[in-house]
Amino acid sequence: MARSLSTAPDSASTARTVASTAIPATISGNRVVTKRPNGRSSEASSSIARVRVVPVVTHPTLLPLVALPVWPVPPGPDAHLGALPPTLGKVTIAALPTGLGVRTRPLDDPGRLLDLLPDDRNPLSWVRAADGLVGWGEVARITVAGPDRFAEADAWWSSFTERLDVHDEVGAPGSGPVAFASFTFADDSPGSVLVVPRVLVARRDGVAWITEFSHGDGPSAVRAVSPVRPSGTLRFADGRLPVAGYRRAVAEAVRRMRAGELDKAAIAHDLLAVGDAPLDARFLLGGLAERYPTCWSYSVDGLVGATPEMLVRRTAGTVSSRVLAGTIWPGESDDLPGQLLGSAKDRHEHALAVDSLAAALRPLCTELTVPQTPSVIALPNVSHLASDVHGTLDPQAPTSLLQLAAAVHPTAAVGGTPRDAAVALIAELEGMDRGRYAGPVGWVDGNGDGELGIALRCAQLDGPVARLFAGCGIVADSDPDTEVREAAAKMVPIRDALEDADIPPARA
Repeated sequence: MARSLSTAPDSASTARTVASTAIPATISGNRVVTKRPNGRSSEASSSIARVRVVPVVTHPTLLPLVALPVWPVPPGPDAHLGALPPTLGKVTIAALPTGLGVRTRPLDDPGRLLDLLPDDRNPLSWVRAADGLVGWGEVARITVAGPDRFAEADAWWSSFTERLDVHDEVGAPGSGPVAFASFTFADDSPGSVLVVPRVLVARRDGVAWITEFSHGDGPSAVRAVSPVRPSGTLRFADGRLPVAGYRRAVAEAVRRMRAGELDKAAIAHDLLAVGDAPLDARFLLGGLAERYPTCWSYSVDGLVGATPEMLVRRTAGTVSSRVLAGTIWPGESDDLPGQLLGSAKDRHEHALAVDSLAAALRPLCTELTVPQTPSVIALPNVSHLASDVHGTLDPQAPTSLLQLAAAVHPTAAVGGTPRDAAVALIAELEGMDRGRYAGPVGWVDGNGDGELGIALRCAQLDGPVARLFAGCGIVADSDPDTEVREAAAKMVPIRDALEDADIPPARA
């Protein structure tokens, strides 16, 4: 398992003014009380296995390196690691900067959270209506791949937070150290990532706070604010799986199911949007949040979207999930909820998704509540069957947020039933790497609490190119033409947010 950690030199990634409240660049004037997440010992272990680290300084310099054997480092896009010398078949490690601390303190109302993102350099977001978290700057990141990617990320995050001096004046989920997370759908896809922001601003139930990292190296420069760039004129082109190919893939999936090979598979396709200049994630976030305030608008490492589906939320020993499966869009009926609830095909598809989630959570819970009948949630573009699942976690089971994600991903909502057969069929029929589409996305704090949604209604931004995704749950009764129309309806949110300059962006 190859993985890498970097602490990125970013002199502009520090505190800035939020509304009328000045955010200090350093912590001073108060006695800092050291708090360890999960009540862990304040003693830091001597190394972090299989990790590369670069100190955060204005001009990068090398710390003494210790070679760790056997672990190969595949080439990747981690250009910010270039300050380290190359190694052959090994990963290098350097000591963490001394005096690395993190402080969380209450904050007066910061206003609209998305308005705080200062520029388009990897803005970090998990926002629903007025609540959520945004971050900027980068203290550290880890990239992982493979079937053990959740366990690797969880082990690194636990080790990283143990080394921090934490002064938390809020004590809420999402205070103290936080990492934004985005994981690939498939085991063999590269690019799963945790990103630790230098500055984070959050609000929950009317209470706001700010978290800042300090390295004990004096005041930092204030990060300049740049205006949001509209997308401008976009040209759309086929992705790896064009619409005609998608219809054929759906038809073949239906044939396999009618032959009894499997019960369900979620088949997706992609679309490319190409602009004349690099796309600004904040513009896309602003449009999504304005149109879909009941969804979670997210941005992590170039993956931007708005998801209505909560894969797993962990809070103080409890777990909850929102399962969505079964879809109808406006115009199909004068009674959308009634038609959706009365559809045997959609109810069957939904039951498979709920059953797969419940089966994964039961061994980890002392109590699990699963609704017998779904409800209907309505979005501007579609309506879904929904079931909210709640449980009490077993204190003897491995139940950090990332451990829970490893247990439940992929559910039948985005994979299928049986899981292994469905994932194999998806790879065969789609013929593309989904990347982080349909993977877990969200945030995790130092106590292992957090929220991970499913990365739906999203686009992966790469300079002037956005790769859009949408998919549908396919069962034996599915009609390929209907599924093509459903996928098009699910792509409406991201297309509209990219194109529509009349929707207020993240900054005026």
